[in-house]
Amino acid sequence: MANTVTGDTNGRNWTFLTNHGHVLLAIARDPTARLRDVAAEVGVTERAAQAIVADLEAGGYLHRTRVGRRNEYTLNPAGRFRHPAEADRQVGDLLALFADTPTAKTDPRA
Repeated sequence: MANTVTGDTNGRNWTFLTNHGHVLLAIARDPTARLRDVAAEVGVTERAAQAIVADLEAGGYLHRTRVGRRNEYTLNPAGRFRHPAEADRQVGDLLALFADTPTAKTDPRA
């Protein structure tokens, strides 16, 4: 019987997208989401979600702005994929493919 999550039949659990991709998509769907909610959606710890957001921010894929007691995220869809095989593509392509709603908040500096 195939695994319902991955379609895998040999018991190994893997997916095509990394946790970084999943976090970026979760934020694209809700730019004001709390990290605990992003972590729950992705299936990682809150600490892991914080580290991933820090990586994405350092890489220029998103910008975090403090609004009151919460963070609001602005995405940079012009950012390029990091792997050389996809470096000619923008992450906006991924966002357009998988985000439930178009990203309203994009970085004007892109």
